[in-house]
Amino acid sequence: MLGETQRGEKIKTMNISIIAAIAKNNVIGKDNDLVWHYPKDMAFFKQKTQGHYVVMGRKNYDSIPEKYRPLPNRTNIIVTRQENFEAPNCLVVNSIEAALELAKKDQQEEVFIIGGAQIYAETLRKGLATKLYLTHIDKNYDGDSFFPELNPNEWQVISEEKHSKDEKHEADFVIREYARK
Repeated sequence: MLGETQRGEKIKTMNISIIAAIAKNNVIGKDNDLVWHYPKDMAFFKQKTQGHYVVMGRKNYDSIPEKYRPLPNRTNIIVTRQENFEAPNCLVVNSIEAALELAKKDQQEEVFIIGGAQIYAETLRKGLATKLYLTHIDKNYDGDSFFPELNPNEWQVISEEKHSKDEKHEADFVIREYARK
């Protein structure tokens, strides 16, 4: 995306993208963990976020198996209210806005909000997101963490990729990219 300064110079603006997998009933997790395993969705997540800044809440960071922390080939930023929280090889901040400022300062073209539920809700409530990459799983799951309801007047689907249930994926799912209207 390009914007313009008052003098007409082209300036880059940063896309703030939410990426998530969501069950039919908006579940995204249970007991601070995923409740499904969809390899094609995990590959999409990895491909989309590699080389970018990823912003997550502390609980989401804690839910990542230790051997995968920090997520490789990405700058991991953890948002927490804990004053002295430390995470090796990660940046730690106390607000989503502070995380976004770090990415902007480093001239990132796109930064990814990767969860959890509170971080997604706050990002949407504050109108910070410019894009969404949502995997919609055509199945209800039992869970205690939910993706917030989207306002259909704010978002439009710009692409989608459908996947059928198979031996590695227990339900049909579709990966949709949304842009703010």
